[in-house]
Amino acid sequence: MLPTSKFNHYPSATAKLTLFSKPLCSLNQPTKYLSMLTLFASAMLAPLYAQAALPEAIQTALTRANLSADDISIVITPVGDKNASRLPSPIQVINSSSLDSQPKSLSADNGAADPDIIKKQATQNNKAKEATVYHSPLVTIEKQTIKQHEKQLHAYTDDPYTYQSLESTPSLLPANSQSMPSTPATNHLSHENEHKSSKDNGSNTAVNNTAIKISFSPLLSHQADIARTPASTMKLVPSFIALDILGADFVWHTRVYHTGIIIGDKLYGDLIIQGSGDPKMTHERLQQLLYKVQTAGIRHINGDIIVDSAVFKNVTKDPAAFDNSPLRPYNASPDGFLVNFSSIGIQSYPLDNTRAQLTYTPQLANYQLPSMINIRSATCSQARYSLAPQWQPTQLTLNANLPDSCGEHTFYVAYPDAKDFAARVIASKWQTLGNTLSGKVISQETPYRFNINAKEAKAPRGLAAIAMSPLPIVSYPSLNLTQQIYDINHFSNNVMTEQVALSIGAYNSTNNPINNVGSNKITTDKVSTNKESVNNKGSDTNKVINNQATSLYQFGQPKATDYPQALQTINQWWQTKLTTPPPHLSNGSGLCRDCTISAANLSELLTYAYEQPSFDAYVSSLGIAGVSGTISAHSDRLPESQAIGRAWIKTGTLNNVTSMAGYVKGLSGQDYVVVGLINSDQALNAYNARTVLDSMLDWTAQH
Repeated sequence: MLPTSKFNHYPSATAKLTLFSKPLCSLNQPTKYLSMLTLFASAMLAPLYAQAALPEAIQTALTRANLSADDISIVITPVGDKNASRLPSPIQVINSSSLDSQPKSLSADNGAADPDIIKKQATQNNKAKEATVYHSPLVTIEKQTIKQHEKQLHAYTDDPYTYQSLESTPSLLPANSQSMPSTPATNHLSHENEHKSSKDNGSNTAVNNTAIKISFSPLLSHQADIARTPASTMKLVPSFIALDILGADFVWHTRVYHTGIIIGDKLYGDLIIQGSGDPKMTHERLQQLLYKVQTAGIRHINGDIIVDSAVFKNVTKDPAAFDNSPLRPYNASPDGFLVNFSSIGIQSYPLDNTRAQLTYTPQLANYQLPSMINIRSATCSQARYSLAPQWQPTQLTLNANLPDSCGEHTFYVAYPDAKDFAARVIASKWQTLGNTLSGKVISQETPYRFNINAKEAKAPRGLAAIAMSPLPIVSYPSLNLTQQIYDINHFSNNVMTEQVALSIGAYNSTNNPINNVGSNKITTDKVSTNKESVNNKGSDTNKVINNQATSLYQFGQPKATDYPQALQTINQWWQTKLTTPPPHLSNGSGLCRDCTISAANLSELLTYAYEQPSFDAYVSSLGIAGVSGTISAHSDRLPESQAIGRAWIKTGTLNNVTSMAGYVKGLSGQDYVVVGLINSDQALNAYNARTVLDSMLDWTAQH
C-alpha cells in the first residue's frame, strides 16, 4: 500500500454544491448569477479547508510540552443527532464523600473493586456545568474506586494489560453501562430492513447508500492530511473493518479430528487440532477444549497430537526486531493456533526475607522452570529487570534475584516460539486432565496431507491408517468478535490485533473457499520440513496421513492467509467504503515505524463507523477517559477535565509518538469524532505530550 498523501477529503460538500449548481445552470441565468454561485461555493468550502488556529488551551499545552503546532494533527467533527446519540451513557466520576472503604486484595478471582462501591451514588457532581450539560442517563463511580483499582493492578503485576486480558477480570462498570446508547438511535431505524440480508454468520455488511449524505464541517481541523505514525491508534482500523466484514457475533471455531479408531477410551491413531486463528485461546480455554475431547470419549492416545496452524502462513516475526524487548508479551508473534499469547505468568510468593517460591501459569511439558529464587534489596520492576529471564533450550534461567519490594507479584514473559509453546502447553494440559499420550505433540504450519507418496514420508499402519473422522469430534467456539476487540482496544493488545487483522484475510467471504468443494488446494502443497515436537524425537518431517477426501477437515478450512493478503483485503475495504486514500500498514497493531495514517483517515473511519450497525460493539471496546483502559490516567493529568467519563478513546504511544482517537460526548449533548496525532523529531516525553491531547478532549467536551 502507498503511504497516505495530502488530499481534499470532503466529497459531501462537493455533492451539496452539485445539487445547487445543476438547477441554477439549467436556468441559463446571466453570468452574474454564476458569479454569485462561485462566491456561495467559496463560502461553503472555506471552513472546510482553512487551517484554523489552535484553541488557546491546546496551544498552551503544546508550549508546556516543548512542542509546536507543526508537530500535531487534529480533526474534531460533530456526528449524529444530539437528540439521538449513539454513544454510551456518560460516566459520572465523583469525589467520595467517605474515605473509609479499603481496597480488596487483587487476585485472579477479584480483579475489580467491590461492586457496591462502584454503584454508590453521590449527592453532587463537583465538575458538571449544570447550566449547559445535556441531561442523559449517568452511571456514577467514585474516583477513589478507580484509583484503588489502578494502584492494585500496578502493584500486583508488571504488565496490567496482559494480566487483565488473560485473566478476563471483571470491569469496574456495570455491564449495561458499556454497550447501551444513552438515547435510542431512532435516526438509524430506517436502515433495519436494509441489513436483514446480512450473512447468516452475523456479518453486518454495510449497505451502499446512494443518497447524498450531508455531513458536518469540522469543529477544528489542523494539518489533517499529513501522514503520521499513529502507534496503537492504528488498532482502530482492523478492529472496525473486522466488525464490518465478519460481523460483531463472528466466532472462530477450533476443530478436533482424529485418524484411526477409538476402542473404549483409547484412540489408536492421531488427534488433529485444526487451528482457526482464535485471538484468545487462553490456557484455561485450551484446557476446556481438551476436556471436551476427553468427554467425547478419548482419554488415551496411541499416536500423536498434531496441531495444524496452517490458517496463517509465514507470520512468525523476530520478537526483538522492533524494540529489542523479546520478552515482552506485546512483541509475541501471531499464529494459527496461538495459546495464551505465547506468554507465561511467573508468580512470586515470598517465604521469608531470603527466599521466594515461584509458580508458573501455564505449565510447560518437558521444560525446567525454577521453583525457588533468592531475594535482594531492590525496586520491583518489569521482568527483564527484576528477574532477567532467559529461555534456554530445555530450561528457563533467571539471572537476577527477586527484588524484596515485589512481594506477591506476577510477571509476564513471552516465549520465543509460538508453536513450541503451544505444543508444550497442550502436552501439560492433557496430562493434567489425567490422560496419556504415547507419541508427541507436533505443531506445524501445514495441514494434514492426503494421498501423499510413501517415499515422502512414512505412512501409518494398522488401525492408525483408517481415514480421518468425517466430522470433528469437537468444534470449540471462541469468544465472539465483540469480546475480542474489547481486549484489543481497551488493553491495546498487539498480538490479538494481528490475529484479527489476519483473520480478515482468511475469513472474508470473497476469499474463503470453504464452500468450494470442487477444489482442494491442500493436495498440491509441498510437505513442509518445519516441525515442533515436545519430546524433540523422530524425524523433522510433518505428520502425514494416507486419507481419502471424505472429511470436513479437507473442505472446511478457511483460506490460508499471510500479511500481504490480509493487508490487501483491508486496503480494498477502505477504497470501497471511504474516500480518503488508504493508510499505510505493515501490520495491524501499530507496532511499526513505517505505518502511517492521517488524522483525516481516522476521522473518516470513525465517522463511518458511527453510522454502522456494529457501532455499539466498536465504541464499547474503547477506554473511557479517566475511568478505564489506556486512557484511565486522563484524570490524573487533567483533574478538572470535562471529558472525564464523556470520551471513548484509543490511545497510542511510541518513542516520539503519542496519539488519541475516538468519540466525545459534548456537554451540549452533541457527539464528536476526535483525532489527535503527535509526531516529533525531538526527544518526546510521551507523558508530557499526552497532556496536549488531554486538553483536546477537554476542549471538545465543553462544546
